[in-house]
Amino acid sequence: MDAAFTEEQDEIRRTLRELLHKHCGPDEIKAAVRTPPGHDEGLWRRLAQELGLPGLALPAAYGGVGCGPTELALAGEETGRALLPSPLVATAALAAPLILALGTARQRTALLPAIAAGQMTGTLVVPGGQLTTALALTGANDGDWAGGGRSGGIQARADDGGWRLYGEAEQVLDGHTAGVLVVAARTGGFARGRTLLFLVRTDGRGADRDARGAVPAEVAGLSRTRQTVMDETRSQARVELRDVAAELLGESGDDGAAVAAALSATGAVAAAVLAAEAVGAADAALARTVAHVQAREQFGRPIGSFQAIQHRLADLYVTVQAARSAAYYAAWTVGGDPATGARRAAEPGVCGLALAQALETLRTVAAEAVQLHGGIGFTWEHDAHLVFKRAACDELLLGPVHRLRAHAAQQAGLFTPGTREAVGA
Repeated sequence: MDAAFTEEQDEIRRTLRELLHKHCGPDEIKAAVRTPPGHDEGLWRRLAQELGLPGLALPAAYGGVGCGPTELALAGEETGRALLPSPLVATAALAAPLILALGTARQRTALLPAIAAGQMTGTLVVPGGQLTTALALTGANDGDWAGGGRSGGIQARADDGGWRLYGEAEQVLDGHTAGVLVVAARTGGFARGRTLLFLVRTDGRGADRDARGAVPAEVAGLSRTRQTVMDETRSQARVELRDVAAELLGESGDDGAAVAAALSATGAVAAAVLAAEAVGAADAALARTVAHVQAREQFGRPIGSFQAIQHRLADLYVTVQAARSAAYYAAWTVGGDPATGARRAAEPGVCGLALAQALETLRTVAAEAVQLHGGIGFTWEHDAHLVFKRAACDELLLGPVHRLRAHAAQQAGLFTPGTREAVGA
């Protein structure tokens, strides 16, 4: 295998880094997250129009760039480096792949070109904080995680050829601004239930937002409220569905197994992108910390000249490089052949392990950055805390790390009896 990036991939990374360096500094981030949508809409439109960022991994037939998960992961690394608040992960790594995988020709034609052009954003709505379970990253997604009981979760009921949704979800990435919600809901009753995906079009473009960033819903019974979270660069919303009309994603004959398979495949790609994003944030935090210890003097010399500080920074450098290698390999293993567009099947557990390593690396680097910045590093307003908040909240949302690793080991069959004999054979 050739591990070198192509000229096109290097150009994507270089162009995105230059643009974000000019327009996404710490001051711009702090201003953007305090706007009602939680991100700079002008910058997002520019990223969509000039770089095709939301359609980077979508086929050209639907207005996308026609690249794959590797390019999306490289973009994620650069947005992570800048801690860019944007709907990129929710739209390009969660909603769009599911619509592409399961949607009918009419649904794909109606939604994907608008997503690729940056005219519409989307997100995945999963109840009960079960996002990583739904994506098969911390547990099997063939159970009743969407609400298998007679109450709780999100329930779907057939109604005169359509569907009605009931329930709520607390942690929906960019759910308060998304133009289309891909909702995971349980249907079929208690005994014969299965989890399916449904589309809810909100079409709030051009509408005035309220003080909390919610778009006035045109769908009766839909309520969306932006949540207050520690990491403001990763917007989350509470979505309530009270007898909301919805459209089944895909054909009416699709079963729960097809939905679970699509969610697992999407989870592998999303894990690779999120791992690369965490690596980018960790690398940027390490670079800022190195610059600080080179300039900060103590006892008449830069503190970076002390051997103890050098050892700590060297350990962080090795940790970041190892996490980067894991993230790149995860992106490669879920990638495909650019000539044919055929996708590879992700190696069992690889993407979950990469995400676990990246989250742990980001947490370690963020903690060391706060420590090595000394007294100013402990002030809440310092830029180091942007990374610290991202690290803490990402592990709460996507982890914990030990569950990611445990499920990856189970997927790879590391603790299955007879695995050693099977590998030997």
